[in-house]
Amino acid sequence: MHLRPAVFLDKDGTLVDDVPYNVEPARIVLAPGAAALARLVDAGFLLVVVSNQSGVARGYFSETALPAVEQRLRRLLGEFGVPLAGFYYCPHLPAGRIARFSVECQCRKPKPGLLLTAARDLRIDLTRSWMIGDILDDVEAAHVAGCRAVLLLNGGETRWVTSGRRLPDAAARDLAGAVTRILEGAVYSDDSPLAVKVAADA
Repeated sequence: MHLRPAVFLDKDGTLVDDVPYNVEPARIVLAPGAAALARLVDAGFLLVVVSNQSGVARGYFSETALPAVEQRLRRLLGEFGVPLAGFYYCPHLPAGRIARFSVECQCRKPKPGLLLTAARDLRIDLTRSWMIGDILDDVEAAHVAGCRAVLLLNGGETRWVTSGRRLPDAAARDLAGAVTRILEGAVYSDDSPLAVKVAADA
């Protein structure tokens, strides 16, 4: 069985501008540098969205609103010739308001369930795959699943708890930078922007 590498993309604050709990397609706008994702496709990577959508459990919107979000993403990415191989989301939150979604699960990042499910469905080689996200929960999910991770330094992360599996393999300012780091096989180093940030906060 032939397995392909993938780049997993967090949605809000990574692939698209962060509008909290938004499911209105017209308000979904790709983040700066998104056109560079075409370079990953050309290099043989599948692109897969993996997103926590706790607004379902919180009662802010229905799960039925999410297919329109996926369709909007596919259309916007299609304008750059970028196909989306999969769209996976977690609707759960233990402290939510909607009972059937207010549960402990294995899919809410930093747990790796979304990535593992996508890997089974799409025949992905996790050892050759990456995750791009704007918070360290994305990094942890990637590492638990067996991938490497790029953290976007765009203000999404505020806690900076980098212990254990939460230290990214690379850091970038936007999606274009993240694409470059992946294609170069970038490795985290002590003089990276993330290292400087962590040192300043220590």
